[in-house]
Amino acid sequence: MGRVINTENAGKERTQLTRAVVLALRELMRQTETNRETQDLAAFIVLALENIAATIDSSVEAWEKRGYWLKADRFRMDWAWTEKLSKNMRQALLAGDWPMVAVTAAQVAEKLKDVDVPQRHRLGTPWVGAWAKLHESQPS
Repeated sequence: MGRVINTENAGKERTQLTRAVVLALRELMRQTETNRETQDLAAFIVLALENIAATIDSSVEAWEKRGYWLKADRFRMDWAWTEKLSKNMRQALLAGDWPMVAVTAAQVAEKLKDVDVPQRHRLGTPWVGAWAKLHESQPS
């Protein structure tokens, strides 16, 4: 029997999520008023950042097994902002504090300024329905 290769690793997922976040940020910045799509966009950014933060530990696991502690710690520090900004944006979004959502979105955009999303991407609109998912994931 042949070796099983996992093509869905954390790095690939993180790359797809960062591109989707950049796309959602572009759409969010085009919004002139707060409506259902605006809520979906902001909620998607929150959920995507939380998913990115969840991939960090699985990414550094292999480095830690080999004793590359500095590399693992540096990687964690490079991505620590995702958890912080997702919490800030979640709180602002659920409180209806749209100026704070805009500030946090600008901070996320600054962190992801080097991520390139081609004009002919295949991402679609992954943010549709994110507002409902955000409320489902809200602890009671």
